[in-house]
Amino acid sequence: MTTGTQIVYVVDDDPGMLESTVWLLESVGLDARPFTNGGDFLEACVSGANACVLLDVRMPTLGGLHVQQAMKDRGLDYPIIFVSGHADVPIVVRAFKAGAVDFIEKPYNEQLLLDSVQQALNSERKEDKQATGRQQVDEKLDTLTPRERDVLLPLVKGYTNREIAAQLDVSVKTVDLYRSRVMKRMGAERLPDLVGMAVAAGLVDPLRLRVP
Repeated sequence: MTTGTQIVYVVDDDPGMLESTVWLLESVGLDARPFTNGGDFLEACVSGANACVLLDVRMPTLGGLHVQQAMKDRGLDYPIIFVSGHADVPIVVRAFKAGAVDFIEKPYNEQLLLDSVQQALNSERKEDKQATGRQQVDEKLDTLTPRERDVLLPLVKGYTNREIAAQLDVSVKTVDLYRSRVMKRMGAERLPDLVGMAVAAGLVDPLRLRVP
């Protein structure tokens, strides 16, 4: 049974970032609970709350992706928003594949973070929303030209613009142009957004990613 209080667990090993994030969340009336490591968070986290988790990816001892798996193993089915300065494509794909609801890069935009948290806390009928999301992504994909798809696929697999240009035998400037078009047509402001859409549409196989 969920309680009325909206809780945000904040897990980050950077004390300055942790403090500023907690202050931001408390300024809008949320119950922010800070942790400097994944182990302490897992010990304190209980099921049944109206809560979500802001989780850093790279932390000593227990990284964010391992915390995410430990939550699944313990039946802690809370929405997870990753906040990290290390948003390389393979990590983003693994996070979304394991059920993360968002991936926000540091330094983050405060309003973007608050919007993501509120969406996570207020999400209902998760499966229906996911199905609707997949349908919307498919509809956006249908608007892409063949050449835009040629750019999209290696882009969400982690290739750089220069590498994509070499693959397609075009200039880097041309890839830049197509990349901008793809982002606009897909409604993606950031690369992690685009990766999340590709995962939802089944375009990306995390086992066949290019790891830098």
